[in-house]
Amino acid sequence: MRNHPLSFSSVASVLGVAFVLGMTGCSANFGDVSNTSTQTAVHIKGVVHGGQQPLNGAHVYMYAASTAAYGGNGIAASSSNASTSLLTAATGNPADGNGNFYVTTDPYGNFDINGAFACTPNTQVYLYSIGGDPQVNGVGTPSGANLAATLLAVMGNCASATASGAFPGVTFVTMNEVSTAVTAFALAGFATDPLHIGAPSAVTGHAASGIGLANAFNTALNIVNQASGLPNSTFPLHSNVTVPVTRINTVADFLAACVNTTGTSSSGCSTLFSNTTYATAPTDTAAAAINFAQNPNGNVATLIGLITSTSPFQPFFNSANDLSLTLNYAGGGLSGPSGVAIDSAGNAWVTNPSDDAVTVISSSGAFLSGANGYTGGGLSHPLGIAIDSSGNAWVDNLGSNSVTVISSSGTFLSGTNGYTGGGLNEPEGIAFDGLGNAWVANEGGNSVTEISSTGTFLSGTNGYTGGGFSDPDGIAIDGSGNAWVANFGINSLTEVSNAGAILSGANGYTGGGLDFPQGIAIDSSGNAWSPNDLGESVSKFSNTGAILSGTTGYTGGSLSQPTAIAIDGSGNAWISNFHGNTVTELSNAGAILSGTGFYTGGGLNGPEGIAIDSSGNVWVPNFLGSSVTEIIGVATPVITPIAAGLPIVPTLDGTSNLGTRP
Repeated sequence: MRNHPLSFSSVASVLGVAFVLGMTGCSANFGDVSNTSTQTAVHIKGVVHGGQQPLNGAHVYMYAASTAAYGGNGIAASSSNASTSLLTAATGNPADGNGNFYVTTDPYGNFDINGAFACTPNTQVYLYSIGGDPQVNGVGTPSGANLAATLLAVMGNCASATASGAFPGVTFVTMNEVSTAVTAFALAGFATDPLHIGAPSAVTGHAASGIGLANAFNTALNIVNQASGLPNSTFPLHSNVTVPVTRINTVADFLAACVNTTGTSSSGCSTLFSNTTYATAPTDTAAAAINFAQNPNGNVATLIGLITSTSPFQPFFNSANDLSLTLNYAGGGLSGPSGVAIDSAGNAWVTNPSDDAVTVISSSGAFLSGANGYTGGGLSHPLGIAIDSSGNAWVDNLGSNSVTVISSSGTFLSGTNGYTGGGLNEPEGIAFDGLGNAWVANEGGNSVTEISSTGTFLSGTNGYTGGGFSDPDGIAIDGSGNAWVANFGINSLTEVSNAGAILSGANGYTGGGLDFPQGIAIDSSGNAWSPNDLGESVSKFSNTGAILSGTTGYTGGSLSQPTAIAIDGSGNAWISNFHGNTVTELSNAGAILSGTGFYTGGGLNGPEGIAIDSSGNVWVPNFLGSSVTEIIGVATPVITPIAAGLPIVPTLDGTSNLGTRP
């Protein structure tokens, strides 16, 4: 490695989180699912508040996210991705003009859902309120209904419907601007608008889509205290996670500037809507929240201008580069973390070269690898990491010239010292092909080693050599099964066939702004992307070696000593900037999507690696901060692990499902 210049209300204990929300058969989803539709009872009490002032006469609906198709940024609303209304006519619930049933809040904002509904296990459920009188001068003082005031709150997974009758405990949910903002951020990768949220429950070959949606709901449940409607400072069961309370309050406050008015014509609403208009113009606060969550660096200064000293959620920011929702993880063995990879369950695996350990963080923030991470098994200054099709993590060890394999449960599968030999010499990067073979870039040996899934060396005694290998660092595999290697020492990219033949000439592909390239990633078209550590740029080459990024590469976007790169489900590139302590997003065509503000926060401090999960969260290890930053819902969900996007039968042109939605 190169060293760079919920708790809920008092009536429910924390142990009851899974669940206190307690629909009979519907619970806060911390990971378990099943799937049979069953008619069951539901009883949920709560309150709808706008700026901590009750909304009188608001209509509260219960919806299940679609399991048939994706919603999301740029995806049109359709019958396939429409959420399903769950309430029925039981206990006299009225229906709107579309036949969807709701309950109505009283002058104190209270609502009581008490009746029957069809609970389908493995379905993610949320509440949605529309309108109501914000009573801006106090309870019982009419100020006019505000139809632009819409709010969201996550319920979680309908896990089982075996119990009958009442809830297992008292339940209470507060719907307000905080719950709306957090729901919007967590579900940004799956939401077209408040009524079109979803993902396919499963896709042939993997179930990452359904898992990603469930994990996104779990994240929202962990961030907001559902009884109070206020952000938790840490996750209820995992105090190692720091929640950005001030950021959340800031977004909630500019939503409140519209909710606490008489409606769309007010200055608060018009300013909010005009500054959260992207593909579509919002006409209500929940839609505005979703639009902003998908573009959290847009028009920030103007939106913050909506906040005053009397705004309801404090403290708040007076200025910010962006307002993305960023979590920070510390402890769990994190020490100078470098590489990161995501498995099929959405867990993040992180290498810690300083402590010779690997840390595994679940999507709910738990350290699955214990207080100190996984140690032993030959781990020695571990750097690169990749997940195979069986869920095992393969880690290259710079300090011992070896590769360690760890099962999903933490068992070492490669012996006491890991796999050694085969030309392994200061291994840096590692990647898998569609056949399950691991490819390792050897910085010290100027070579690439190929290892079968059982630990057999397929590339001979010294690995594959020649072709311009010079301090090879990052490595990635395209849909043809060819390996692409970034040569830090000679400013080139080398392409190697799956049989070990050099395809890129004696010196590799050069030009295109390559300037000490470090990481590398492949998109669905087979194009190779590489950040230039000293060039402060990103180079892009076609699958045939043609330069696609111009003579200097893609520049701007606050690229500053970029080190690692990942491709999201829309084919956009995400880059960690070690020197700038920022994250940059580029479109597939190289346009800067992260604006002049770029992504900050969450403890970014010497960010090294980067990875994206099937919920659209961006994970970044902070080498200098000994922590991991998770940027919630800002990317398009992508197939994980990376190798799951590769075909078993190689394509001729390098195309694959890399950089696509699950």
